[in-house]
Amino acid sequence: MSTFRAIVFASVISGFIVGLIVTVVQQFGTVPLILKAEVFEKAAETHQHDAPATAQPAAAGHDHAAPDHGDHDHGAADHDHAAGGHDHGAGAWEPRDGFERNAYTAAANILTAIGFALLLAGFFAVRSGATGVSVSWHEGLLWGLAGFAVFTLAPGLGLPPELPGVPAAPLLSRQIWWLAAVLATAGGLAMIVFRRSVPAAIAGVILLTLPHLIGAPELANIETNVPSSLTHQFVTAVTVTSLVFWTLLGGLTSAVFARFDQRV
Repeated sequence: MSTFRAIVFASVISGFIVGLIVTVVQQFGTVPLILKAEVFEKAAETHQHDAPATAQPAAAGHDHAAPDHGDHDHGAADHDHAAGGHDHGAGAWEPRDGFERNAYTAAANILTAIGFALLLAGFFAVRSGATGVSVSWHEGLLWGLAGFAVFTLAPGLGLPPELPGVPAAPLLSRQIWWLAAVLATAGGLAMIVFRRSVPAAIAGVILLTLPHLIGAPELANIETNVPSSLTHQFVTAVTVTSLVFWTLLGGLTSAVFARFDQRV
């Protein structure tokens, strides 16, 4: 029970701090880019709504007014954009810009950080229980980098984060590939790091590359008025934000967990 309390306390404290920090980082990185992309998206919707009725048959099959693309909520530390969904369909609720939107973003970031911190703290508890030594903050930092590789870097190679107004492949197929990439990357890294043998390393490398050899689902033709330069900036901003998220979460969770674990 004492170890369980250490896991919970460390996860809540570190997750709350990291969630707030990442929310601030997003205000200067991803949020301005999302707002710019939404201007292009709404302009495209207005253009399609104002188009003459005679032009509608010719546009059949190419209506991107409500594309099903990546999750563009500013929350969740932007590390699951490729597997999410975004819909501007009629009647879809969205928080108002300003305080309400920022509050929902902060809440999503904090909850996401606490969830991943629970996962990390559970690993730290297993490791410290097996070795009899508390996990150091720099070892926690390495675990955080592993989380970045598993949940952001590897899936992002096939499904990069997408801005509003950019169409994407069907949501279910993207989610399946994203999950497969996460599991394969986690399994491959585990075999390389923990097994420490040549056959295990070879199997690990195969697991790491397998999802990318299969290929992520993508559209044959993408029609969007969102500039490609804006998309490239967004991918970079999301990746950097996620790196900040995971390094802070790994180091802080391990430090707080070690402190609570020493007191029991």
